[in-house]
Amino acid sequence: MVEKTDEKPQSLRSLHEQGRVAAEYPLVRGLIGAGDAVERRWAGNLLARLGADAVLAEHPDTPVLSVAFTGHSTVSGLVAPVTAELARHGLLLRPHVSDFDGYVFDLSDAASELYAARPDAVVCLLDASLVFDEVPVPWRPEDVHRVFDEKLTLLDGLAKAFDGTGRGTLVFNTLPLPREWPAQLVGVHDRARLGAVWREANARLLRLMDSHPSLTVLDFDPLLGAALPLRDDRLGVYTHTELSPEVQAAYAGEVAHLLRASTGGAKKVLVLDLDNTVWGGILGDDGIEGIEVAGSYRGEAFRRFQRTARQVASQGVLLAAVSKNDLDPVREVLRSHPDMTLREDDFVRVIANWRPKHDNLRALASELNLGVDSFVFADDSPYECGLVSRELPDVAVVALDDEPALHVEKLLRDGWFDVRDITSDDRQRPERYREELDRKDFLHSFSSLDDYLRELDVQVRFADASPAELTRVSQLTLRTNQFNMTTERLQQSEVAERAGAPGSLVLTIRSADRFGDNGVVGAVLAHREDETLVIDNFLLSCRVFARGIEQACLSAILSHARDEGLRSVRAGYRPSAKNGKVQDFYPGNGFGLADGGADGAPTLYRHDLAEIPAPPEHIRLTLSLGGLHQ
Repeated sequence: MVEKTDEKPQSLRSLHEQGRVAAEYPLVRGLIGAGDAVERRWAGNLLARLGADAVLAEHPDTPVLSVAFTGHSTVSGLVAPVTAELARHGLLLRPHVSDFDGYVFDLSDAASELYAARPDAVVCLLDASLVFDEVPVPWRPEDVHRVFDEKLTLLDGLAKAFDGTGRGTLVFNTLPLPREWPAQLVGVHDRARLGAVWREANARLLRLMDSHPSLTVLDFDPLLGAALPLRDDRLGVYTHTELSPEVQAAYAGEVAHLLRASTGGAKKVLVLDLDNTVWGGILGDDGIEGIEVAGSYRGEAFRRFQRTARQVASQGVLLAAVSKNDLDPVREVLRSHPDMTLREDDFVRVIANWRPKHDNLRALASELNLGVDSFVFADDSPYECGLVSRELPDVAVVALDDEPALHVEKLLRDGWFDVRDITSDDRQRPERYREELDRKDFLHSFSSLDDYLRELDVQVRFADASPAELTRVSQLTLRTNQFNMTTERLQQSEVAERAGAPGSLVLTIRSADRFGDNGVVGAVLAHREDETLVIDNFLLSCRVFARGIEQACLSAILSHARDEGLRSVRAGYRPSAKNGKVQDFYPGNGFGLADGGADGAPTLYRHDLAEIPAPPEHIRLTLSLGGLHQ
């Protein structure tokens, strides 16, 4: 035994400097709680290195707990903080740490080293990777539901095995859901479905305690609330502000993302640099065999980024690459590198040349018939990011750096692609844009536009919107900017209300051609006022401009109004920063000016239905338009 002193140390650090931590271990209990989070972490590491035996040599009566740590991921990081927390209660930890992802063998095999150690408790740390390591790419909430259900069955079986073999307590925990995963779902409705799946599964996990007397399931949610204070009691009591300023700020960011989408501001294209962004290294210097894609720490970080990009693209975001490289080696990597997650077919366009990147972005926007304000550009080079920001300020620039493990968080942080819902048309959008680029290549083989349009074999179905199409109509009002005659933004409930109103029309435009089905590419919303049909809005996707589709549908609705016995059709145009190219649409198709649109009101046009322009001859038009009876 060492001689005790009456002098009380000022801190655990001073004890450590004197080499007296083990000797004065009873004092440690009061010293650990005085430190902040950094000090607490330091104390845990110090005590874990010191070990239980050093303390027992000085204080043999100190209680010791044997705890086995296992789980799906690395669990050694639990040792130090558990050591510190036990020390605050005058206890010592004797840890047994299992191998990475060893929990199934540890708990299912009665002859495992874990059971041989006869621990007082087994802490089986669970996290979201338990589920997401086994979902496909791309994934949907139903994939998560399936995998989580399988894991719950497994955990139930492992708890049963522990009941019959182990001693003491088995500890599971609910699985906290990092923002990384819901943020990869750009549809807010899909995020809600994922949240429901996740919470329901965690609730079932908590209920496993009812069936297994040795099992304790700790709920992570209150811990997460403590880490980010959910409520400030003084504000709550005195001003009835029930969310803390910190939570309000985080919530405001999510609300802002949703509001941005409701004004047509959701981004549509993710453009990625390649070197040190999609893969590690410089392709031109390191060669195809030398780049980092998987199989190393940095390689796995790049693979994670690729998986995230592919997941986002699976929901209708157009993925493109713009790289300062030679094109052939880039294509070889995308086509044949065995560890690549992203392949050439995942991109609507791969641009690899030595032109300035902002010039390439402009050209890509022109090819896709989108504004550069629809683009998000991610690059690890401060020079390239700065240049694009200066030359194309409307492009959202995600500045990455030389730490690839942070690429995903930086890409998803601002929710650039968030929308309320994802439709089947969204999921097919990348393929349809690839088909559109094929159409443009096809156009170049003709000497005239008329010949091209005849050979394209454009088929259009103009019909009443089905209930399943109302979400898509709402989305067109929210996301279409160029051919959007009045820029009126409507939520799905508002579209449904109009569709059900007497004398109203909500019509969808579907198109197809020799290259494939374009899906719902446009909509017309209209209503009857006495003997006039009022076109409230006319929308068309920029993917199908200049094919005569808009003229064919306008001709059809004019003829429909006349057939219904109406005397005129009235339509409006409200200018915006992006729809200038359609300002002459109505005058160019037989409408006369009715009202100049002063004080921000739309300019109104009127057609008397005397002479209706014929639809373009190359369009094969199918109609199914409802009546206009009030």
